[in-house]
Amino acid sequence: MSTTITVIPGDGIGPDIVDATLKVLDHAGCDFTYEFADAGLAALETTGELLPQTTLDAIARNRATLKGPLTTPVGEGFTSINVSLRKQFNLYANVRPVLSFKGTKARYEDIDIITIRENTEGMYSGLGQRVSEDGSEAEAISRITRLGSERIVRFAFELARREGRKKVTAVHKANILKSTSGLFLKTARAVAADYPDIQFDEMIVDAVCMKLVMNPEQFDVIVTTNLFGDILSDLCAGLVGGLGMAPGANIGESSAIFEAVHGSAPDIAGQNLANPTALLLGAIQMLEYLEMPEQAKRIRAAIVDVIASGDRTTRDLGGQHGTTDFTQAIIDRL
Repeated sequence: MSTTITVIPGDGIGPDIVDATLKVLDHAGCDFTYEFADAGLAALETTGELLPQTTLDAIARNRATLKGPLTTPVGEGFTSINVSLRKQFNLYANVRPVLSFKGTKARYEDIDIITIRENTEGMYSGLGQRVSEDGSEAEAISRITRLGSERIVRFAFELARREGRKKVTAVHKANILKSTSGLFLKTARAVAADYPDIQFDEMIVDAVCMKLVMNPEQFDVIVTTNLFGDILSDLCAGLVGGLGMAPGANIGESSAIFEAVHGSAPDIAGQNLANPTALLLGAIQMLEYLEMPEQAKRIRAAIVDVIASGDRTTRDLGGQHGTTDFTQAIIDRL
């Protein structure tokens, strides 16, 4: 029986890499039915809204959504689309794996780290944002709850156990942010006690940044709050070749959205230049979520072989080819 997934092509290079990803999914025998929906600038132009109700309904209707990068216009009155989606569907867990691929010319060769970021609380919750009338000062509220902290840390340990991971590192700033980060750390310690089979470390965010640069192999699963997770996951992407190699999953109790974490790159949109790898890896996360491990393994093996061989790779990977050639190289292997 065919599974229906919601597809949001997105802005800029979004349609290019989404089209490439759907072709690969079809050739891998996934048997999906696609329900297309608009968001971002594409939706704003046709409906006057960045996130139309019809799109929200489509996401709610289907268990999984594959999303191209979206552009939120800069300026007052526009709320981040990604933040809105996470709140709307309570997508509390942001899962961003990074893995070394031979052929990327990245600085490191043996990286395999998953950053799990709490997606709904902290500094990105938008609480209490205020700028004084004279523009001389601004403030915002960071709110951390025990429920949110326990939920994300438990998610991290369950993922670690399911995937045979050996260590979970809770990243915090409890030495300074004694209330918010302190509550997160205290909760993480309590949850860790329920998983004696998995090593638990706790580390201040400053030290994590330094150690990721000096000796990233020591990390396995990182779990942290919203702001720290956003920064650290981008740092981890830099270890394996950049955001072009970085997928992301936003997972809730009943819905999940899978994406490339990079931007919409409007300067190269429609020019057959974009590397679709990040979204392809996001699609692999989606397949694993939908319990389709064989298709996920086949696509991953094809990507690994294409990049390692340099066969029809895109310019950011050191090649001279475009999106369509790179996609066809993967399809040929499938």
